Amino acid sequence: MANLSSDNILDDGRIVLCGASAYEEKYFFNRDFAKLPENIQEELHVICVLYTQEAGGIFLMVFDEEGNLNLETRSDEDDMLYDEVTAGLLIGEIRRKRKELFAQIEMFYRVFILGETVE
Repeated sequence: MANLSSDNILDDGRIVLCGASAYEEKYFFNRDFAKLPENIQEELHVICVLYTQEAGGIFLMVFDEEGNLNLETRSDEDDMLYDEVTAGLLIGEIRRKRKELFAQIEMFYRVFILGETVE
């Protein structure tokens, strides 16, 4: 198992891959995943930023304990512009369009972070 920076781990133990915030207009990429190919890192950046431009709020890609990549969105309580319906629809669209990419990232995580062997 790879050593991960503790500041990239959520309180519930899940690992953040990347995310973006419409509030701070910032993108975050977990440097523990710097070995991902550059084109994949760039694609993740585009996905996160476009999501927050479209739906607002905060968008995160996180790994659960089994190595599944989950897409999550959050918003500030007082954010009247955040639309939960649009956010949910957009996440569904991203999952469908990027299914193969996310499968490759999950395989990377299982092999290089969790230390599993590929059969």
